Amino acid sequence: MNRETAMTRQEAMAVLARSSLEKLRAAWDGWDSKPATELLRGPETGMIMIRGRTGGSGAPFNLGEASVTRATVRLGTGEVGFSCILGRDTEKARLAAIFDGLWQRDGDRGRIEQDLLLPLAERLAAADRTVRAQTAATQVNFFTMVRGDDE
Repeated sequence: MNRETAMTRQEAMAVLARSSLEKLRAAWDGWDSKPATELLRGPETGMIMIRGRTGGSGAPFNLGEASVTRATVRLGTGEVGFSCILGRDTEKARLAAIFDGLWQRDGDRGRIEQDLLLPLAERLAAADRTVRAQTAATQVNFFTMVRGDDE
């Protein structure tokens, strides 16, 4: 994602789901024109099954369960925001749903992307690059040596 490209709703929701509660709370506390909000669902916590694939693209298998929290919020202006996050943080799910609703408002979308989502996406991408570099540094390459005395 770059600053010239607008985010899709799916990309925006993914960034909100991966952001920290502190970042969302700070953004909400700094929001000058807070709309009225009504919780339509939740926040509620449940479990989902995490699936993996053998070798990354092979046969699927159940890896294990994970806690998720979801929330649905209606803004006073009518937009309905939704969130589903890993973990049990109900406040984070509520705030992410509110920002999803705000993102849907044409007048607020640009501000949310520039002030909240793009900086968060850049931080998350940098953290991902760090983890990938650390993981790559531990990669082990296996090879077979041929002994010359087997003739």
